[in-house]
Amino acid sequence: MLLPLLLIPVLYLVMIRPQQKKQKQWQEMLSGIKAGDRVTTAGGIRGIILSIKDDAIVIRVAPDNLKIEIAKTAIASVTTQESVSAS
Repeated sequence: MLLPLLLIPVLYLVMIRPQQKKQKQWQEMLSGIKAGDRVTTAGGIRGIILSIKDDAIVIRVAPDNLKIEIAKTAIASVTTQESVSAS
């Protein structure tokens, strides 16, 4: 009888809390992006941000300098100019 009551906090600590933390970090990453940052989309497209709209971003993709408009939520990772020059 006591086992289900103990299982709920364990499930929260193991499954729900880490997912919430990851979601918060992703939201902070999206709010901090700016023109010039290098991004990788969830689909694997890499490019440099040219402009930012409310819910979309225009990126330049090599080698032909194509301009692509993508949804902000499609951004998987961001590399800022500072971290590129430090490498």
